[in-house]
Amino acid sequence: MPIKLKPVDPSCICYCQKVYCRIRFLCGFTMPQFHQQTFQRLILTLQDYWADQGCTIIQPLDIEIGAGTSHPMTCLRAIGPEPIAAAYVQPSRRPTDGRYGENPNRLQHYYQFQVIIKPSPEHMQELYLGSLQQLGIDPTIHDIRFVEDNWENPTLGAWGLGWEVWLNGMEITQFTYFQQVGGLECKPVTGEITYGLERLAMYIQGVESVYDLVWCDGPLGKTTYGDIYHQNEIEQSRYNFEYADVDFLFYCFDQYEKEAKSLLALEKPLPLPAYERILKAAHAFNLLDARKAISVTERQRYILRIRTLTKAVAEAYYAARAALGFPMCKNQDKR
Repeated sequence: MPIKLKPVDPSCICYCQKVYCRIRFLCGFTMPQFHQQTFQRLILTLQDYWADQGCTIIQPLDIEIGAGTSHPMTCLRAIGPEPIAAAYVQPSRRPTDGRYGENPNRLQHYYQFQVIIKPSPEHMQELYLGSLQQLGIDPTIHDIRFVEDNWENPTLGAWGLGWEVWLNGMEITQFTYFQQVGGLECKPVTGEITYGLERLAMYIQGVESVYDLVWCDGPLGKTTYGDIYHQNEIEQSRYNFEYADVDFLFYCFDQYEKEAKSLLALEKPLPLPAYERILKAAHAFNLLDARKAISVTERQRYILRIRTLTKAVAEAYYAARAALGFPMCKNQDKR
């Protein structure tokens, strides 16, 4: 006759787990020590720090883009009077930077951590230095310099006053105050901080190659950056430089441009979907550039085509928010 077992009370399981952990502590058993300065921990620390400063932690854009600035949370939200305070990790792709996994610090796919605050607070640089302290980098000990480097992105029709931040002689961050995006003046000025996560992590961990970075460390052992991405760098470099279909990419660029124009020509324009089409066109352009399929003269024409569309999107987005009465301004007034 089969034995019928009584269901176990979940609270009993929880109690037993607590007793077990207490016994291990009293008997001197400790958890194994893991690598604390992992790439994973770096991201979590920055997210926690900026969340504590009042930033909304946004998720990455699920489209290939060349930098965190191209995320609509930065590029479009910098337009108009509505306030924003947001931070996010953004995987970024620059096909021409691929090196077949042979260069220790040059990648065609990498990560940025982006912080965007509007209006820009007067103590934004102090907030940034505070984030470095959270990562264990003491500004009173290390040589941290703000080197003037005004920023410009021709395809976005954007520019700003800015600085590179150097840590002991190595650039780790771009600091920018946006003056214009999509050809529109930024009023109020938007402050942007872009961390180069791989470079920052290489300094913190003291490694010479990005592939030696410890991504995470736990009971299953260490996982390195190379474990996750080295093969990807090799194969994507081959695709970017050797096998990307040039004719197909030219076709894609034209189609994305055509669709973006049609979305903006609607009686009620759709600037956000149109902007996504522009991002896809820009990635097709970057792949064509990697394949050396575009001459110097043609290159400028393609950049102008993208910039013209971006300007149209910026104007349509501003008009759409204005038609709504800039609702985020109203939300701020209620506080």
